[in-house]
Amino acid sequence: MIKLGYAETDITPDIPLLMVGFNREDNTSRGILKPLLAQVSIWESEKQYCLITIDSIGFKKELADTLRNKVGNLLEISCDQVMLCFSHCHSAPDPDDSKEYFEMVCRNVLIAVQNAASDMHPVSVGWDNAEVDIGVNRREDNISLDKRAGILKADDLEKNETKLLLLRVTAHCNVLKRDNYFISPDYFGSIRDLLRGKYGCPIMVIQGSAGNIAPKYFDSMETPVDARGSQYVRSNTALEDMAAAVYEKLSQRIASIEMKDTLPITMYSKEILLSATVPSLTVADKIAEEAKTYCGIDGTAWLEEIKRLHSAGVYRQEETVEVQYFTIGEWCICGVPYELMVEFALESMEKLNNPFFYVNGYTNGCLSYFPTEEEYDKGGYEVYWSLLIYYKYFNRVFPFARDSASKLIAFILKNAPMTE
Repeated sequence: MIKLGYAETDITPDIPLLMVGFNREDNTSRGILKPLLAQVSIWESEKQYCLITIDSIGFKKELADTLRNKVGNLLEISCDQVMLCFSHCHSAPDPDDSKEYFEMVCRNVLIAVQNAASDMHPVSVGWDNAEVDIGVNRREDNISLDKRAGILKADDLEKNETKLLLLRVTAHCNVLKRDNYFISPDYFGSIRDLLRGKYGCPIMVIQGSAGNIAPKYFDSMETPVDARGSQYVRSNTALEDMAAAVYEKLSQRIASIEMKDTLPITMYSKEILLSATVPSLTVADKIAEEAKTYCGIDGTAWLEEIKRLHSAGVYRQEETVEVQYFTIGEWCICGVPYELMVEFALESMEKLNNPFFYVNGYTNGCLSYFPTEEEYDKGGYEVYWSLLIYYKYFNRVFPFARDSASKLIAFILKNAPMTE
């Protein structure tokens, strides 16, 4: 028997806070467009597993692990039985800037975990994919897209009604661009509102491998780099347009989902060690100059950190990467704490020959972009320039070595439950 408990909590700040996600001089929020949520689902078969979605660009690893440990201690389960899925919303507070905000999020999430644990009911579960058109590949000459809107449906066996819909989509959560200063869950909130009204149950949304996938619709007075071209649609109702595009296709699939009430469930983690070189000062100066020219990014602090590392004799930085799996039957989400490019998800799905195997970024943290070898060679914002801004969150100043993408994909496939 499968049991499921669900609860949600408001994590909207009640005072102006620094937002994170755009390179601008003033990042202070100026009001609330729509509340932010953290949503908790506890799944039980022989053991309990907790999946939490959070409206946030993503915590750095230390903060994510703090929250996971608190949840694990409360439920008396291990940390690798707790999965945090961040929406990668660019209109939410910077949790690293405000200790008070992070502590509030933790308090509210723990209350929701308690509420979910006290609301466990037998469920049947089923899954399917709908093909949706909500993303555009923002890397030059790259047309790769993951159009799967993965659907996981849970029906309450006692009440004979849908208890939860969990969706997995792939498009950056920045429909609202740099000229927006209002706190918002972006289009994830619009999907939740629309589908909850249609199906009368809570909606959880999980972000896929969206590192190089921009939203098709955008709402801005500006025309940012990731919204240039005829494939993008400027709209005053862009948030609702994204949600409507998902609902249009999902509604054609959801009624035909086959439900089962006995399925194996598991959640586990594996670790791989990856490394990055610290660039020479000559290389670093060139990258900083390009970032300033093309994106207006000031790399002064980044250059100082590189000089400090050289002075300390540090020329290589290593990272232990957690790869976490959550599987129900043949449905599986596999998450890592990076902005993975879409090819990670597509290649893994194809090699496993399983359309219900989803590789996601923004899981248990958000540390940096993770490019493929092909995109690594092109350089640019996702490979180098973003690190000039956010290196302080990642404890790393340079992208992983070029062959790291192949290593990570091979590791994901080796440890996937379908191959054990």
